[in-house]
Amino acid sequence: MSRIFFISSNTTLDPYPVYPLGMAVVCGALVGAGHEIRQYDCLVHGEDAARLGEALHAFAPDLISISLRNIDNVDSFSGEDGWYLQRVKRLVSSLREITAVPIVVGGPALTIMPEAVAAYLQVDHVIIGEGELSLVELIRRLSAGEAAPQIVARSRPLSGDQFSTPLFDQELINYYLLHSGMVNLQSKRGCPYRCSYCSYPHLEGNSFRVRDPRTVVDELERLQRENGVARVFFTDSVFNDTQGEYLKLVEEMLHRDLRMQWSAFFRPQGIGQQELALMKRAGLYALELGTDAATDKTLQGISKKFSFADVLQVNQVCLEQQLPAAHFVMFGGPDEDEQTLAEGLDNMDQLGVSVVFAFSGIRIHPEAPLHQRAIDDGVIAADTCLLKPAYYFSPRLDRQEMEKTMANHFNGRSNRIFPPSEGLKRMAVMKKFGYSGLMWDHLVRFPKQAG
Repeated sequence: MSRIFFISSNTTLDPYPVYPLGMAVVCGALVGAGHEIRQYDCLVHGEDAARLGEALHAFAPDLISISLRNIDNVDSFSGEDGWYLQRVKRLVSSLREITAVPIVVGGPALTIMPEAVAAYLQVDHVIIGEGELSLVELIRRLSAGEAAPQIVARSRPLSGDQFSTPLFDQELINYYLLHSGMVNLQSKRGCPYRCSYCSYPHLEGNSFRVRDPRTVVDELERLQRENGVARVFFTDSVFNDTQGEYLKLVEEMLHRDLRMQWSAFFRPQGIGQQELALMKRAGLYALELGTDAATDKTLQGISKKFSFADVLQVNQVCLEQQLPAAHFVMFGGPDEDEQTLAEGLDNMDQLGVSVVFAFSGIRIHPEAPLHQRAIDDGVIAADTCLLKPAYYFSPRLDRQEMEKTMANHFNGRSNRIFPPSEGLKRMAVMKKFGYSGLMWDHLVRFPKQAG
């Protein structure tokens, strides 16, 4: 048995604190393998070196594992403030001063650029992809005195039934319930859609690996019964898979009379009245929609494989069911020009009382097809290091003029958020009034129904 000290390095509060589910999942796997763990959350426990040192000395670990959730906040307005790795590097330096035990880093941000992140952070080992098997094997090798590579290759993909059950920590849950009102859970991994900008297929594979609905609802019941959780967010890349597996989970929630509120990321395609009404009965209270672009031309430019008519259809069903919906839309991507910008802003007006979060430019990731498009279009050079954020902006229009046009179009409308910092200001005000959770759902004002 080894003693593993886990650290969640994420400290961002925007738009709300997010429970470190990845750390909890790997901790569950290690406890199942007979190891002893301690979970330390930099958001909950702080980043003070003295407090961290006290926790480390008290636990006396054999290895430290850092969970790296994001490299940056994918907001082109943020600059250096939105780049998180510099702070994590300082964390690693503090750990080196406190202890000599090996430091390993894993998580989605690491998997996007493992070699570059390993070199920048200067840690002993990094784990690509899922950590449930890889970290257990790394610990075995280190405990046996065997040589272990700095960059641990991706392990074989786990099936949905092999995913580890998260080991939730009550102290952490109390913090997140107080500050965001919800905890995260995952019902599947992977994504088959291959959108040109997205890193999900690289992170989790290009097909859905679905967990048994009974297992997921078991976990929901435990969160409700043992941890006092009344609201969850499903962190699946896409909740509504085309095979309809998500409906089996919804039906299991109804069968158990769970009565828990939940939300998730949805693809704005193929959701009708019947599906949405069923999910609403099961506790769905808001939808976050990966609309991503505002016209058919720009949707095609990022390989979304649905039309804006699909978006309008799903949005209309949400309005009719009086379920708040938020559309996340990026302007300035491939094939954007003055005509598509004007058309796209007009299309946003058709979404009615639903919320629109608009972004300028698209973050370029090295494993995403957009990377090559950016090189071909002269947006970046082939040898550009993407460890620090680089964004795709269409060469067909002027960025500053585009952003000015967007700001003017959305000005004065509480349910249209641009630039992203404007949304943070509104969320901060809502927090002062006691709101928690998604918060954007309170920006939706449905007309009162007759009777």
